[in-house]
Amino acid sequence: MSFAACAALVEKADPLRFRAAMAAPVPARRILFPLYAFNIEVARAPWVTQEPMIAEMRLQWWRDALDEIGQGVTLRRHEVVDALAEVLDAEGAACLDGLIAARRWDIYKDAFEDQGHFDDYITATSGNLMWTAARLLGDAEESVVRDFAHAVGVANMFQAIPALQAQGRTPLLDGTPEGVRALAKAARDRMDRAARTRKAVSKASGAALVAGYHARPVLNAVLKSPALVAADALDTNPARDSLRFLNVSLRGWWR
Repeated sequence: MSFAACAALVEKADPLRFRAAMAAPVPARRILFPLYAFNIEVARAPWVTQEPMIAEMRLQWWRDALDEIGQGVTLRRHEVVDALAEVLDAEGAACLDGLIAARRWDIYKDAFEDQGHFDDYITATSGNLMWTAARLLGDAEESVVRDFAHAVGVANMFQAIPALQAQGRTPLLDGTPEGVRALAKAARDRMDRAARTRKAVSKASGAALVAGYHARPVLNAVLKSPALVAADALDTNPARDSLRFLNVSLRGWWR
């Protein structure tokens, strides 16, 4: 039931990753759904309250849960924790702990300190989740997965910027058209680098990267017209999006 609960949570709260997980082989879903459900729980923890201390406590609860999984001790009762414990090892628990630590930025309204701080946030959130999934699924070169995951994280950030700004956050170091374009260019360069070395990611591990199928069109759109970010106009055509998903799921994440 814990696995079914994870799948239901992802279906409701993260349709994109649900779609990607359902395209994966059945055994891979046993890993992807608990990871994606965990990511939902952690990502929304800073936003369900206006009290920073309560948000900090919610994130700490998940850090404690990961510590229990990593140590193999008696677990607290929670459907997502139960399912996660069945697939996650100590290395994965430590990696996902870094994801939670990075999510503390979401609690407060401070801007990123510099480009390094922004990159570290993307690395810990998008990168740690995708790398953990890819590693648990099969053989993969970490640098290749992380290059791709970074590009996906930047694309996701572009799509989230209007909502973040509405909540008083400052997600971009340089919101000028030139700054936005430069960020998109750097992300697409990393995606292209990952694509050139795609043979370092096994087919089994590649199932974890399908969730980034939407990122290249988003980055291309931002490069062409950076103003789309502030205008909240990066939604893709549904028919075109479906065709791209089909292409990626059948032919490979590097498309």
